[in-house]
Amino acid sequence: MDEKYYRRFESFRNSLAALEEIRERDLNDSFILSGAGAKFNITFDLAWKVMKDIVIQRFAVVDFPKGSPREVLRKAYEFQLISDDAWMDMLRDRNDLTYDYDGEIVKTVCERLINCYLALFEAFQETVETRYLPEREDKAFE
Repeated sequence: MDEKYYRRFESFRNSLAALEEIRERDLNDSFILSGAGAKFNITFDLAWKVMKDIVIQRFAVVDFPKGSPREVLRKAYEFQLISDDAWMDMLRDRNDLTYDYDGEIVKTVCERLINCYLALFEAFQETVETRYLPEREDKAFE
């Protein structure tokens, strides 16, 4: 894997660590909600881009449209990088947040984030760390 992949994965890990703080935050605070929504978007985008890096570099698949998280998620599922189709729900929620003008959608997304999505992000992180990082010679990410 190239250096760009490792940097992107490290950014994903850092973003996920910050997002996990939502478990201890007051979800009645609109500022917390908006920050959680933004951090969810960033974490999701980094996750699917790491998946894309792995699919391209490890499995030599390049036949999906550029910038298409839906196709990347399908390929990631096919290659067992992820094991749950709830990632498609995450994609839909990420897209819906774009149209959340009154803050109602982010409340629902934050509930799903705590009850489901964080576990999916964490499982993906574990998969990458156990299957795709041990090859790194300098072990900078351990």
